[in-house]
Amino acid sequence: MSGITRLGVALVLGLAFLVAIPAQATLVHAADARTAAVRVLRYDASRAAEFRSAVDQAAQIWNSSVSNVRLVAGSPADFVVLADNGWPRAQPTGLGRGTVWMGRQATAEGHNPLRIATHEIGHILGLPDRRTGRCTDLMSGASAGTSCTNPYPNAAEKAEVQRNFAGFAPAIDFGEIYVDSPERVAS
Repeated sequence: MSGITRLGVALVLGLAFLVAIPAQATLVHAADARTAAVRVLRYDASRAAEFRSAVDQAAQIWNSSVSNVRLVAGSPADFVVLADNGWPRAQPTGLGRGTVWMGRQATAEGHNPLRIATHEIGHILGLPDRRTGRCTDLMSGASAGTSCTNPYPNAAEKAEVQRNFAGFAPAIDFGEIYVDSPERVAS
């Protein structure tokens, strides 16, 4: 290879390297911005009756657990929370959107209202039921039994919500109603 050819190759490689650094830095900054952006979700718990306090506490638990989502009471609401006499359930219609029903049947059977509220909001945040039976798993729901009062998501659940709101596809089906009744809990 002649000196001129080597010089040309070195120049092309050098320019490619210089162009690649800003492009890579831009990708890193874009990813950082995606994870750093906070999405504010408004919820309406005005029809949650005796569960209103539990819903507000559940929102605060999620606010202290994830950094790219902030739940605030207000309208227009992204999701609504209602009280009824059935089993607790949630119907996410999109990430951060949908309806939660705080069913009195579960609390009548001894399940903790705060754990229920945090669990059902977890569905709105893109988490599926994971009937593991472990009290440390918020999304284990009723499979953890009535003695479980833990309302906090574990590290994996927190990370999954972070990923969902950073643009990754949630592991739930929007439009489906998630009911965690004892009949649906595997033995």
